[in-house]
Amino acid sequence: MRELVEVIESPDSVPADVAALGVPESFRAAVLHKEEAGMFEGVELRDRRPADSIHLQDVPTPTPGPGEVLVAVMASAVNYNTVWSALFAPVPTFALLERYARLGGLAARHDQPYHVIGSDLAGVVLKCGPGVRRWGVGDRVVAHCVSVELEHAEGHGDPMLDPDQRIWGYETNYGGLAELALVKATQLLPKAAHLSWEEAASPGLVNSTAYRQLVTQNGAGMKQGDNVLVWGAVGGLGSYATQLALAGGANPICVVSSPEKAALARELGAELIIDRKEEGYRFWRDPHTQDPKEWRRLGARIRELTGGEDVDIVFEHPGRETFGASVYVTRKGGTIVTCASTAGYTHEYDNRYLWMSLKRIVGSHCANYREAWEANRLVAKGRIHPTLSRTYALDDVPQAVQSIHRNEHHGKVGVRCLAPAEGLGITAPEFRALHESAINRFRTPPPQAAAPVLSEVAA
Repeated sequence: MRELVEVIESPDSVPADVAALGVPESFRAAVLHKEEAGMFEGVELRDRRPADSIHLQDVPTPTPGPGEVLVAVMASAVNYNTVWSALFAPVPTFALLERYARLGGLAARHDQPYHVIGSDLAGVVLKCGPGVRRWGVGDRVVAHCVSVELEHAEGHGDPMLDPDQRIWGYETNYGGLAELALVKATQLLPKAAHLSWEEAASPGLVNSTAYRQLVTQNGAGMKQGDNVLVWGAVGGLGSYATQLALAGGANPICVVSSPEKAALARELGAELIIDRKEEGYRFWRDPHTQDPKEWRRLGARIRELTGGEDVDIVFEHPGRETFGASVYVTRKGGTIVTCASTAGYTHEYDNRYLWMSLKRIVGSHCANYREAWEANRLVAKGRIHPTLSRTYALDDVPQAVQSIHRNEHHGKVGVRCLAPAEGLGITAPEFRALHESAINRFRTPPPQAAAPVLSEVAA
């Protein structure tokens, strides 16, 4: 692996040099163990520790089949689906791998006693399977997280409707939190030349998800001048929604949870900001009863900020905690577009405010390849910037996932896989210099050394 990294980072290397190295028989990866899928039974989600379920170990290298590509992963990132994987919730991902394997053929390889997790990467193509034409060994790439088979008619209008659509690294094996990853060629996108490996790895899943959810006609179809309420506006998903709203001429109303996060939203260019913790919003009186007075108070606050206007679009992803308020504050004829539900999947709202005001609820899930390509193009052109706040080494993935589960982060959390240090992989330094402050605005000092992980970590 050291020789591979040296070749990748050498300014004089050519694709033939990468091809000449061959493919390692095994690689190091962050994995879950099938035999431990029940380890958290009876434990509340908030009390589960991802650091107890994630292991670092060597796994055999899969051979790319037709239409598949093996990528040397220089860097990856942690998403909330990585947290779900490590919590074995809402279901253990091994059930998803078994279901995929029942398709037979190449899919059968995904049912293993281990699950290599992670749904983002930036790296270099190491080997192409038969039939791959657009990409070649040595290409610098990032990965779109959606894997589709496209053997059903439904997927040919919008691939997200393919009955066999899956999220790579969550519903499939051989994900990005590893030294090598297996992807379909139809997941690859060109790496932004002005970004480092860890910066380039961080936008993928969340940027494309926010793009579909907010911008395209498959989502809310945002237009210039729209008022957009963005929950968690400087989090992993919300930080891209905020940028996309600003880039598209909309007016984001950014909901954050601290003065520090409010300051970050202002740095992104947002002017209308609600610190929900400082203003004391409590949308639930108790675990079973919502408080409509708080919905009305939020609506009044929004109109105060917008000069009397309600929001056209609500960018929803917390779920249960906020959904009743989201439906209430949306203008007549407006749209609540929802994904993820990180605060709970069971949404409750007063339907009078939906049906009588002709509002729409739109479900949105990640993005199709075209949408991901368009979202990645905005990154490559410097219109949308990474929101990377902190980067961990591959061996520290358990701590990285733990920090997100505890909501100790903002923006995105990156992981160096093969990259020996931060700041490598930049091939357009002049263009980068034009955007340096924007690229680094979410950066925070490195965390203090974490306590040793008590779960087994394989050598």
